Amino acid sequence: MDVITRQMQETQEHELLSAQASCAADTRGRHRASAPDMLRTDYQRDRDKILHSKSFRRLSHKTQVFLASEGDHFRTRLTHTLEVAQIARTITRALGLNEDLTEAISLGHDLGHTPFGHTGEAALSLALARHQGIDPQSDEAKTLYRHNEQSVRVVEYIENAGAGLNLTVEVRDGILNHTGDLRAATLEGRIVATADRIAYVNHDIDDAIRAGILREADLPESTHKVLGVCHSDRIETLVADMVCASAAAGDITMTEEVYAAMMELRAFLFASVYQSDVVMNEVEKASHLIGDLFDYYVANPDQIPEENMTIAQGDHLRAVTDYIAGMTDRFATATYQKLFIPQAISIH
Repeated sequence: MDVITRQMQETQEHELLSAQASCAADTRGRHRASAPDMLRTDYQRDRDKILHSKSFRRLSHKTQVFLASEGDHFRTRLTHTLEVAQIARTITRALGLNEDLTEAISLGHDLGHTPFGHTGEAALSLALARHQGIDPQSDEAKTLYRHNEQSVRVVEYIENAGAGLNLTVEVRDGILNHTGDLRAATLEGRIVATADRIAYVNHDIDDAIRAGILREADLPESTHKVLGVCHSDRIETLVADMVCASAAAGDITMTEEVYAAMMELRAFLFASVYQSDVVMNEVEKASHLIGDLFDYYVANPDQIPEENMTIAQGDHLRAVTDYIAGMTDRFATATYQKLFIPQAISIH
């Protein structure tokens, strides 16, 4: 049986992948030089570093939209991440690009997410604004905490007790630029950004139907006509369209009709699910919890783990932000109960 070495894989990438692919042998490198692995390319090593990190494991206990405690089959931040990776790899393979790079970016893109999903992100932004004297109604206040920037901070500084994971430039770029109007430098990174949207639009519909908030028939008829009438049909349409449109354009894109239908579904979700009573009732509680925890640790810096204080290099608000952002839903809830809910004391 022959051994396929790193060098052999790097050669195969140059021979078999598209000319536009990001080949591991051509990486722009890492912050700190490290000896090459005998078996794995640099992007494979990055994938494995992320997979074995504490931050990645914690994603299993962080909310996507619906609190996991309400049912075993609702998505968590971890299952969302895995679905993004699966969709992104399918698109990457079809376009002859680098699956290892795509997978590493996918697995790391949400490491900086807070407990309670985007609710926690918004609550941390407002807490930071309050303690920095910034108008909480301003646009600046709403973006003081960005999960994509925190994800990069996790892999650069927080993991390994401050040493970080020392990932390649291309993986870090893809993690940073996976959201909003940001644009990754590599085609693989751009695939992850769109796969992220494909994943959450579709699985949030699936979870909303499971929660009894939606029925399939409630979705806009116009999106049914373009994308299909069930979860698997929609994903198949979106992925196939993205592959064909990207191949024709030489960049990562979708046809106008299919992209518009996906964005129509996204807008529908914001109006019908993300702002529904079921979700908003939990949003209010989670926001209150995050805000109270933040205020407590600002007032009690000695209660913040020493590791967080060391990593933050004396920036108190940074240390509080890092500590709370790294919490899982259940740890944040347990900490809140310990700090603010009276405990029964047996007196004999």
